[in-house]
Amino acid sequence: MKLLSVRSWKGLLIHLGIIAGLTIAAVLIFFNMYLPSTTNHGETVTVPDLEGLHIEEINEFLTKRNLKHEVTADSGFTQEYQPLTVLTQYPLPGAKVKENRKIFLSLNAVNPPQVKMPRLIDGSVKNAALLLESYGLEIGNIKYVPDLAQNAVLEQNYDGEPIKAGVFIPKGAKIDLLVGDGLGNTTLEVPELEGLVLDEAEVVILGSGLKVGNILFRDPSLADRDPKDELQQSQDRLVIVQQRPVAGRKIRIGQEIDIWMDRQEEQEDSILDKEEGTDSSEIL
Repeated sequence: MKLLSVRSWKGLLIHLGIIAGLTIAAVLIFFNMYLPSTTNHGETVTVPDLEGLHIEEINEFLTKRNLKHEVTADSGFTQEYQPLTVLTQYPLPGAKVKENRKIFLSLNAVNPPQVKMPRLIDGSVKNAALLLESYGLEIGNIKYVPDLAQNAVLEQNYDGEPIKAGVFIPKGAKIDLLVGDGLGNTTLEVPELEGLVLDEAEVVILGSGLKVGNILFRDPSLADRDPKDELQQSQDRLVIVQQRPVAGRKIRIGQEIDIWMDRQEEQEDSILDKEEGTDSSEIL
């Protein structure tokens, strides 16, 4: 029995046209009707932000939004969140996905991973901060103590006790630092500076292991002067008329001394006025 009977070229073309038409119709029905109905074509869901949510909340939270989840093997740790809370997710929040899409989650570990304590001693505070961050640790309290090594780490402590480099501690732990203030414990007497010009005073101050602090003028009219301009110093005959701390006081090495300057003749006039006032009072 013959399914198709072709007696002419015209009949053959008609049959081929029927077959092509049926094929095209089948393709259109499959892609425009069947496939969309089985894949929810055009129906999308916005991925919610799951960061910080506990794993026990996730299932119900995603089910209501026609989504699923899967916990990845990789996990991280931060002290910012409780254990078993979401740290990262994929797809990211705000992404458009089809219903029943699986969201992959990374959770905060129950027990923080252990990391080696780095050596911070003898390094600067800035270097200690960078090093701790690279190890997943944090800087705790910074206490400055008298020591000539300014800003240098003298001791590293964890939970109130010194900790050696190489010891394993929980990631995210806070490390307290004992840091030198650059002054040391050595004390000395403040030198007498009154009556000296600035250059002389600087030599005395630095030679005593101290530092020059603020340079001020007693006379407001001199406020625009540059105290380090040697020409102006000689023209105005500026000398030191006051200092703080005062001469003879005990201070630690490296501390600053503030000085006040004025014209030498005005300083001498004020001294003479005081002496004349004393003489007249004695005469009376």
